[in-house]
Amino acid sequence: MKQKFQWNNYLLGVVVLALVIFPFVSDSRTWTILLTQIFIFSILAMSYDILLGYTGIVSFGHAMFFGMGAYTTAIMLKKAEPTMTVFFLSIGVGMLLAGVISFFIGLLTLRLKSHFFAMLTLAVSGLFLVLAEKWRTLTYGNDGFTFKAPEFFKDRMMFYFLVLAMLVLVYICLRRFVNSPFGRVLVAVRENEQRTQSLGFNPLHYKVIASVVAGVIASLAGSLYAVSLRFVNTSVLAMDITLDALLMTIIGGVGTLIGPIVGAGIIELTQHYLSGLAKEYPIFERWIIFFGIIYILAVIFFPRGVVGTIREKMWKRQAKKSEVKPVTKKEGLG
Repeated sequence: MKQKFQWNNYLLGVVVLALVIFPFVSDSRTWTILLTQIFIFSILAMSYDILLGYTGIVSFGHAMFFGMGAYTTAIMLKKAEPTMTVFFLSIGVGMLLAGVISFFIGLLTLRLKSHFFAMLTLAVSGLFLVLAEKWRTLTYGNDGFTFKAPEFFKDRMMFYFLVLAMLVLVYICLRRFVNSPFGRVLVAVRENEQRTQSLGFNPLHYKVIASVVAGVIASLAGSLYAVSLRFVNTSVLAMDITLDALLMTIIGGVGTLIGPIVGAGIIELTQHYLSGLAKEYPIFERWIIFFGIIYILAVIFFPRGVVGTIREKMWKRQAKKSEVKPVTKKEGLG
């Protein structure tokens, strides 16, 4: 097991190193921007995996935390001088705001079960969307507004490296979080909440903390997303953002952390190529239909997600190898 863990680390290290080298061997601005978007949505998908994969919580309102980070960073960079200090300060303020709101929303809603909780999170997210639409003096409504990013990000490569560093840092922190004793209790809550409570743990306490962690990380992704576009509007609070995070988590593999990153790459690359084909072939103008077909096929052939299915096959193969071989006559004592 330790050797397998080391090999996983080596493989991840090679992938990260390749991504670091990529901008130096390719001058494609399109691929740099596309990979940056994949990194951002990977952070968002990992935050959703904390809820769905490790705690068993289905939320339809995760976009509100993403939107909080996006609006906080955009507003602060527009109102103040767009410096790196203001940028990092805006990220901190957005994460603090998301953490406080997710804490109170968690206390009020996580007592509900399954679809009741999901519907209530959708309603709360809708309230924030309406607030962003109506508070035009601050958010400019549906039209949104542009803002200047720090001069340091004038070169897209610098922003690329920052987002990649954020992705690696978030992955390391979340992996330590889910592999800690606290993370083990979250998995126990997901598997059997009543039994976990009978062991002396308070499921609500652990659910609320998981909700806060997920909200804070989603806010970080929103801040990075806003700066990548230099523009923000109410679309960052839309249901589509939550659905994207949900699909990325399911396609990549629920409860794996690596899975959401793979899922983000699959979905973003698929959307990019299908929308590109629409320029040459009219049939692909309804590319969302083909995207739905790809999703259905992914669920059929990878029921546990891409990473989850591969892990399951590897575990079965290891289990077969570790089975005790029957003693033959030649190997016997006689």
